[in-house]
Amino acid sequence: ALYLDHGAVIKASSDENEFDPYEELGFKNDADRETSFFHHSLIWAEDVEHVAILGTGMIDGNRPKRGGPKPIALKRCRHVTIKDVTILNAPNYAISLLGTDYVNIDGVNIFNGFCDGIDPDSCRNVRIANCQIETWDDAIVPKASFSLGVRRAVEHLTVTNCLLATNCNAFKLGTESGGGFKHVAVSNCVMYSRATGRPPVSGIALESVDGGDIDGVTISNISMTNVRAPIFLRLGNRGRDMDKPIPGSLRNVVISNIVATGASQACPVVGIPGHRINNVILDNIQITCRGGGTIEQTTVQVPEHEGKYPDAAMFGTLPSYGLYCRHVEGLKLRDIDLTLQSPDYRHALVCDDVSRVFVDSLDASQSENAASVIRFQKVKKALICNCMPAGEISDFIEVIDGGKNEIKFVGNDVQGTRHDQSEQ
Repeated sequence: ALYLDHGAVIKASSDENEFDPYEELGFKNDADRETSFFHHSLIWAEDVEHVAILGTGMIDGNRPKRGGPKPIALKRCRHVTIKDVTILNAPNYAISLLGTDYVNIDGVNIFNGFCDGIDPDSCRNVRIANCQIETWDDAIVPKASFSLGVRRAVEHLTVTNCLLATNCNAFKLGTESGGGFKHVAVSNCVMYSRATGRPPVSGIALESVDGGDIDGVTISNISMTNVRAPIFLRLGNRGRDMDKPIPGSLRNVVISNIVATGASQACPVVGIPGHRINNVILDNIQITCRGGGTIEQTTVQVPEHEGKYPDAAMFGTLPSYGLYCRHVEGLKLRDIDLTLQSPDYRHALVCDDVSRVFVDSLDASQSENAASVIRFQKVKKALICNCMPAGEISDFIEVIDGGKNEIKFVGNDVQGTRHDQSEQ
């Protein structure tokens, strides 16, 4: 165990030559240098067991910007505890783990990070709790890269009771996603913007774009402030470290009890043609949206971008202000409350090429002379029930390229259902 007593500081040298050089991997790896290498670090270990970094002292990366050694880097280790330390001015991933199992990170503070906060890459049986992280890049970002020379999933990961401040993403699965992610639980976290810089791109981002599988993720009891897109789910086909890109999967996700204020764009839940996101539940979601969208934006053609780097803003302007769902099979939206801070003339919810849709108790604002609250396009097997939007609305739902018999309405206090001419 390395114990840092209260008031003790380990300060990194400003001379890059005083750190170990980058190791040779011996194989091709598409991940960037920050993800791939571990020896160029202040504190690093490889193939060790039963190690701990403890105490209320500090580790100072001693850098004014991104680029430099990692403060803590552990590769292929087991039974690791990192507790109560504070990491400052990290120019690289503050705590970087690769193929490291049975990890307990508790009570760690990361301030003024220029890169990611905590990155468990291809790790299993990891607990992250009671941490406060303030970084420019992603706060907590599990990855599943090819940096071990094999595809290895992140499995059995929990994150709880954390404060996450970022200019990018608060909690993200990806973007290195070849190995996949299974059995992940996140709860009781607060996500917000740092005091300087742009607002966070997203609060919760689940991304499979390199052939891996995301399966069995639960996220609950989250509060967000001024996050552009509170939720972002993406199944794509970038295909890093693949001879031929083949999509993976994203399925069995439950996101519940979310309160987000100051959102400036819709939450995308988007697969690709022929490869749908499967079995997603969004339950008890309250989002206050900034508004500002125009009626002309309801007709934008949203690009597919199958091989593009995943990012909640990757599709540009969306035809909805609340939720945009495309290429999804099995979608349950329950107790969704979408409120506007200023007028927005787009739809609240758009579903395109979605089947088995269940909308229960949707309460969404509609500005005067705005588009319908809901737009369904190429939607099959849908049930809409118990919806009673506040105030008067002109049109509740618009249906395009969908059969009337595919959508059932039960117990709604709404008016206005409009079908395109092909259904007249």
